[in-house]
Amino acid sequence: MPISSYIELLKLRIGGMITLTAVVSYLAMTESVSMVQLLMLCLVMMLGSASSAVFNHYYDRDIDRTMERTSSRPLAQGALEKPQRILWLAAGLLLLGVGLATWYFNPIVALHLFLGAFFYGIVYTVWLKRRTWLNIVIGGLAGSFAVMAGAASVQPELCALPLFLALVLFFWTPSHFWSLAIMLKEEYRKVGVPMLPVLIGNQKTARYVLLNSLLLVASSMLPWIYGKLGLIYAAGAGLSGAVLLYENWLMVRTPTRAMARKNFFGSMRYLGLLFIAIVVDTL
Repeated sequence: MPISSYIELLKLRIGGMITLTAVVSYLAMTESVSMVQLLMLCLVMMLGSASSAVFNHYYDRDIDRTMERTSSRPLAQGALEKPQRILWLAAGLLLLGVGLATWYFNPIVALHLFLGAFFYGIVYTVWLKRRTWLNIVIGGLAGSFAVMAGAASVQPELCALPLFLALVLFFWTPSHFWSLAIMLKEEYRKVGVPMLPVLIGNQKTARYVLLNSLLLVASSMLPWIYGKLGLIYAAGAGLSGAVLLYENWLMVRTPTRAMARKNFFGSMRYLGLLFIAIVVDTL
């Protein structure tokens, strides 16, 4: 299998987003930025994310062959004669990431790194994805653990700000992925994955997205309400949240694939603006 196929197995775009989440959490917690710490945090987060991504490719290779969006993935195309061998790569990446996190940072960072990979690889992919519409809701905790890992690299003890930010990531995930699920509803239906639009249709799913986003925007104000972040953050969270809710409302009125696509990318824009507001407010 060519190197490019192995790189595809790592899902580097998702890994980059998970890593960015941890970095923003680190910046929100630290009083003095260390480039060495930042680079090490990026490395261990990418390793943990890559390990669960490789496992996801292995476990979902059967439905990946059927879904148009994923049919070209290496394991779906049978690039390896014995695909189970790729599990050694997944295990090695996770062990390396956890080991480096324990050695350079502390066991709490390593624990959150492991839990993030576990929730995506096992809880979401194996236990929930093909069984219940709650797959995205519970599986979304993987992103929350990235927040906790970034904060623990500065302060291992639990404190309010990373818990608030982890809650924001928890509520962000369903709004983001239910929009994607509306776009890909027929593909999910074809492979029997019970994503919410498959079960209740686009209209009701759009209402769930709006309701969830209301919880998301409300939770995003907690760091300001409790004095953990300032007015710059509050303004950024409020304005970006208002735009997100407006786009969600438009999708409720017109629950088409095109509108779902707009909301899918809109949720990414929202999270990016929220991250910028956190960094500007703290630094």
